[in-house]
Amino acid sequence: MIDFSLDSKQLEIVEKYKDFADRYMRPNARKYDQLAQFPWEIVKAAYNENMMNGPMSAEYGGSGHNIFNSALASEELGAGCVGIGICMDANTLALTPLYIGASDEQKKRLFGEIIEEKGVAAYALTEPNAGSDVAGIQSTAIRNGDKYILNGHKRFITNGSVSTFITVFALTNPEKGARSLTAFVVPTKSPGVEIVADMEKMGQRASIQTEFKFHDVEVPVENRIGNDGQGFLLAMKTFERTRTGVAALSVGNAREAYETSRNWAKKRIQFGKPITVNQGVSFILADMATEIEASRLITWKAAWAYDNKLRTANLLSAMSKLLATDVAMKVTTDAVQVMGGEGYSNDYLVEKMMRDAKLCQIYEGTNQIQRLVIGKGILK
Repeated sequence: MIDFSLDSKQLEIVEKYKDFADRYMRPNARKYDQLAQFPWEIVKAAYNENMMNGPMSAEYGGSGHNIFNSALASEELGAGCVGIGICMDANTLALTPLYIGASDEQKKRLFGEIIEEKGVAAYALTEPNAGSDVAGIQSTAIRNGDKYILNGHKRFITNGSVSTFITVFALTNPEKGARSLTAFVVPTKSPGVEIVADMEKMGQRASIQTEFKFHDVEVPVENRIGNDGQGFLLAMKTFERTRTGVAALSVGNAREAYETSRNWAKKRIQFGKPITVNQGVSFILADMATEIEASRLITWKAAWAYDNKLRTANLLSAMSKLLATDVAMKVTTDAVQVMGGEGYSNDYLVEKMMRDAKLCQIYEGTNQIQRLVIGKGILK
């Protein structure tokens, strides 16, 4: 029997994260968007309330959520503010290679450092000439005794300049290309780590995307995650685990835009009646509600498939990311349209939600890459 109802523990998670969003995120969403400033006070509050690193086990400072329950939490964060929410979820992204590939000693040491500082980590895969093309990575980490010498260039690294450490992917044997891709933990303040600049962008302005250059950075062997050459597999397994988080953030963002525009439209009087009596408006709202529901269901199924170790998990996670982020872009744009000039103004947050939605279609694999993943999956 299929049951789509949430149990008491799941309802408690939803309520907990909704309450956090109500208290910290919604009241400050405009502030951090305008300042383009990392929301440290909100991240610290999340640590204090045991809401960071949700998918990690308690011994590593997490809540022990499975991926389904993490998706429930991420939807509420996305409804509160995607820009702030991604600051928290990107930390999970950066820690996931450690969680799935590091030794117990590494986990205790590095998770302990992040938790003690109430800090964040960054995930450095993307390069100027290697975005969706992970096999095109050119950064190198050449072993020299008990350390690696890291050189390279990374861009668009979320949480970058504010991070405690960076999970960096680099080639240990350039002649072997991507087969030698390896993951390392690099303290952000290490000698030779250059913060080139933080990116100026149109949306998700509360989060920080940084450009780094690495100049002969010495990385101890004990900071290598797994073995040489395991980086590509680690990166792909990380995305399989985290893509549903991006999908859920997008569902939350779309839901918030839909509810804002629907509630506004019910009170907006034109020609003596609320504009919702017009099919031109009610049909838009109907499509929004339907598409959000569909996005949520495929996100739930993808998370459920991962938790149950189904072979379809990777395919479904790509589908959920594709559908939910495309729907969020459409729904937030329609929300602005329903509200007209009010929606386009700074008096309401729907214009911000529209700007925030765009980036979700780009990071953790563009939606064009998701279609490639899906195409390969269905044609095997």
